[in-house]
Amino acid sequence: MSDRDYILAPASPALRVSVALEPDTNILNSLLLLSHPEQRSGFADWVTRTSAALSPERAHRHQMVVEAMFGALEANLGHPSFPAYLDALERVSPETLLEQVTHVLCEKGMGGSTPLDKETLLHDRQAYLTYVEQLYAEKGVKEELFKAEDFIEAHALFQDPPEMKRVIVSHLRVMWEEYVRPEWERALPMLQEAVEAFQEVDFSHKTALEALRVVTGRDMTGIWEEWPETLTFIPSAHIGPYITRLERDGVARIIFGARLPEGTRLKSPSLSRSELLVRLSAVADDTRLQILELLTQHEELCAQDIIRLLDLSQSAASRHLRQLTATGFLVERRNEVAKCYRINPQRVDDTLRALKRFLRAR
Repeated sequence: MSDRDYILAPASPALRVSVALEPDTNILNSLLLLSHPEQRSGFADWVTRTSAALSPERAHRHQMVVEAMFGALEANLGHPSFPAYLDALERVSPETLLEQVTHVLCEKGMGGSTPLDKETLLHDRQAYLTYVEQLYAEKGVKEELFKAEDFIEAHALFQDPPEMKRVIVSHLRVMWEEYVRPEWERALPMLQEAVEAFQEVDFSHKTALEALRVVTGRDMTGIWEEWPETLTFIPSAHIGPYITRLERDGVARIIFGARLPEGTRLKSPSLSRSELLVRLSAVADDTRLQILELLTQHEELCAQDIIRLLDLSQSAASRHLRQLTATGFLVERRNEVAKCYRINPQRVDDTLRALKRFLRAR
């Protein structure tokens, strides 16, 4: 008889999945979308309208707060309403807020850059500006969209934490009262219906990628592979076809465009309209239609082929391809360093069927 040792392998912890409104996270994400909406097409009309309505002074202040001081905003989330979040932010000491801001840039690090140490970040303005500009470049933000004056003013506020806190809280209160509150109240019934519908879905025995596919309709295989044990999905009225992942306290929060689970009976006209608008806006553009037409003539094309055949700039091609991929009309594949695309006929058929169902429901 052979001598064998049998070891009981520990069971993998079960994935915990929830779908929730999380108003403060939801609204903060919408505020983030107001910063450089031109970087992506497909956001809800409210984003482009609101961004255009901001005065130059308010737009500058908004960019500074949500970009340069995001660490303080993200660290203090977890409240049942946005006003409650703002009240809690008022109670945080200025020194703690500054620590949260510098933590994101220094201790956590961002992108592939070597993080600055805290003393250098706080006391060497040029080193700080160079570092942040490099982070923007790594994120693919156009060079002309990096406004050094936003970060110069932020750096001055780092030297005066009480004034920094006053600027953050007062700006967020103005944005909430003047721009966000009416829109949040309008969208709330639609978002609640999406939450309630997905809360009926059985996520037991599903992997993170499977749960992500059920909720968002997107296959993120090869893009997001590592996950914590807890996922919370948050429907947004503004993010359109895109999804955002935020992690804190061991929870991955996935913000996705509000929709209903596949096969759910439509209850809310606004919810069904919202998802249709996301898909139809993706094809309501001549360049994007040309890309789709081109891919009906080729099994697959890489981004550089599309740029050459349609005489597009790199930035324009990237913007259009991102939206078509996010809405599911294109399937993206990496071929070494290149991104290659093929058309997804199933999404075309699904969209036509969804439009017919919506019109018949009227």
